[in-house]
Amino acid sequence: MDPLDKDRLARYQAGDLTALEELVEAYRRPLFAYILRMTESRGGAEDIFQDVWIRAIKHLPTFRERNLLGWLFRIAHNRIIDRARKQRPEQPYLEEIEYDTPSTRRAVHTLSPDEQAHEQDLKRRIQQAVATLPEEQRSVFLLRMDANLSFKEIARIQQISINTALARMRYALEKMRLELKKEYEPYRD
Repeated sequence: MDPLDKDRLARYQAGDLTALEELVEAYRRPLFAYILRMTESRGGAEDIFQDVWIRAIKHLPTFRERNLLGWLFRIAHNRIIDRARKQRPEQPYLEEIEYDTPSTRRAVHTLSPDEQAHEQDLKRRIQQAVATLPEEQRSVFLLRMDANLSFKEIARIQQISINTALARMRYALEKMRLELKKEYEPYRD
């Protein structure tokens, strides 16, 4: 486990509430982004994000000091599945989701207004393509691309084999390539 996480957990268990705030802030962006992209609803994502931390705090004594972020993603994954079973998916909330595109790797100030407009359209198309993926594939894709987790960790979180995680990623990438073929033609060598 990350020594900083270990220190924060020890401080929190000793009664230091600021240590918990530090943990929440340290993992807010990757965890909330994953939840938002899986639920496609800001309100639902906020509810699940809070529930993840409530459950993490409740089960902290059973945490085996491995990968804290992986553990939080596993809790989130389970909560997302539980929520999906209880209700129909809500309308996508795609405006907040940002994806890396070929030109976002360049400095923003080098883009003309036309290029910036094209970038926004491309980001929107990527968001739409991700939203069309089946839940299992979307989850693996987002855990790998956004959270930068290994396939071994993804398999553990989702309680599947590594081969299944790899296959889901492959199918997700194939579908994304088909969906975005037209958009990425100008970037091909």
